[in-house]
Amino acid sequence: MEIDEKIEYAIDHTEILRSPEQSLATFGSTNIYYYLVTELMENVNVVREGRVIAARPKIVTPTYLVNLEGFSPQARRFAEMMAAKLPHEVGIFYSYKNEPKEMNIASEPVKAVIGKINQRIDQQHDPLSAIIKGVEDLWDVSLLKFTYELTISSMHNNVAELERGGLLHVDGAGVPRDARNYIEELFEKTKRDLSLANELAVELKRWGLFPEYQDRFFSLFRK
Repeated sequence: MEIDEKIEYAIDHTEILRSPEQSLATFGSTNIYYYLVTELMENVNVVREGRVIAARPKIVTPTYLVNLEGFSPQARRFAEMMAAKLPHEVGIFYSYKNEPKEMNIASEPVKAVIGKINQRIDQQHDPLSAIIKGVEDLWDVSLLKFTYELTISSMHNNVAELERGGLLHVDGAGVPRDARNYIEELFEKTKRDLSLANELAVELKRWGLFPEYQDRFFSLFRK
């Protein structure tokens, strides 16, 4: 089976058995605890536990994405093409971090395993827990499918809240109001902790705003 076919198989055979009771937060990070169950063989199952941490959604433009690290050359070229056509078109950028916690083998039917996990979540009263039934060989694809579906289900509410706050408005420099607010937050945090200066500088450069803020930036280091 070719890799694309394996991925399609994993996607088609992944089930989100229990979704978090809350959507992704618009103005903060969201910490989802997941149980990912896969079958090794009959009555032998793997249970992976961990956390998917969703950072606060960011309002971005194609121009911003061109300066974002971590993209393949093809993805970067796409961002460049979009920046040339619609440089100030706003979108929402979601970023995630997976923190695996533990992996256990359960020698019992999969339905029994899932039943016990559901019972544990109910006892803990944790609204941000999820259960995923995935495919062992590509369990991380199953986790990505869960993350994707969580994003899609949260997006409408996130966009509505951002619109109500006027944060999607783009100024004459092509920078959304939300991005300006975030830069101000970073300046305030950097005043108290200069180790954040690099993060601030990177954010200014991604928006092409370093020349505008450079005097203020360098004044942080003057005693």
